[in-house]
Amino acid sequence: MTNGKSVGAAFAPMTISDADFTRLVKFIQGNYGIDLSQKKQLIVGRLSTSLKQKGYTSFADFVNHLLKTRDEAEVTLLLDKLTTNYTFFMREQDHLDNFRKNIIPEIVRRHQTDKTLAIWSAGCSTGEEPYNISMYLFDYLGSQASQWDTRLLATDISSRALTAARRGIYELPDTIPPDWKKKYFVPTQDGHFSVAPAIKNNVIFQPFNLMDPIKFRRKFDVIFCRNVMIYFDQPTKDALVQRFYDATVPGGYLLISYSENLSQNTPYRRLATATFQK
Repeated sequence: MTNGKSVGAAFAPMTISDADFTRLVKFIQGNYGIDLSQKKQLIVGRLSTSLKQKGYTSFADFVNHLLKTRDEAEVTLLLDKLTTNYTFFMREQDHLDNFRKNIIPEIVRRHQTDKTLAIWSAGCSTGEEPYNISMYLFDYLGSQASQWDTRLLATDISSRALTAARRGIYELPDTIPPDWKKKYFVPTQDGHFSVAPAIKNNVIFQPFNLMDPIKFRRKFDVIFCRNVMIYFDQPTKDALVQRFYDATVPGGYLLISYSENLSQNTPYRRLATATFQK
């Protein structure tokens, strides 16, 4: 007969001391920019079961191991549990429509000679955003698309999210236009949809920590960073925005989410809600 106490202990949340909480918060913010200083209950609630399953008997053991080894598997567990990889196709559609109507025509006009666009989806999560951007580009360019290099860079810190993004199989929302569903997706046997090869091949997925220096080969015409900076405190946001600015071509754009804003001293010029230009 199973001991009721042992079952209860297995499901009871672990506790974390103030000292270990402070060490963990400093590690996460210092290395990944994510501010969890007010999220003690979240940390305990989301990590307890997973840590027990991995054999840890206390948060202290986990924090000691993490800070000593920076074990990639443990870092991945931590980030996946404490951040939300929630995203979907056509998210903030008004924002994407503005991108289609105003920004795509402008950057295409600028690149008529080299026919090469540089767009970055920073914090791409499970891939819906960069694939969606590709669909807008292909739709705008039409029969000319094959003459252009429109490949997007899409980065995220979560290896689990990037694995799902590269797989490219989704349930589709009703907001996807019916003709896009036919052109840009392939039905799977289980009722899901796989991103069509042309769209999938238009996105280059890479792991990247937004706290690191931005040293990509080209500067960007457009940087999307939507629903990412909600996790950062203001100094971290300001420093990241400056790095984005330095990585943007003159006249290039930064698009954030409707739920975010930049500080008044941002180097970018505000064009519209969540849309900024260098």
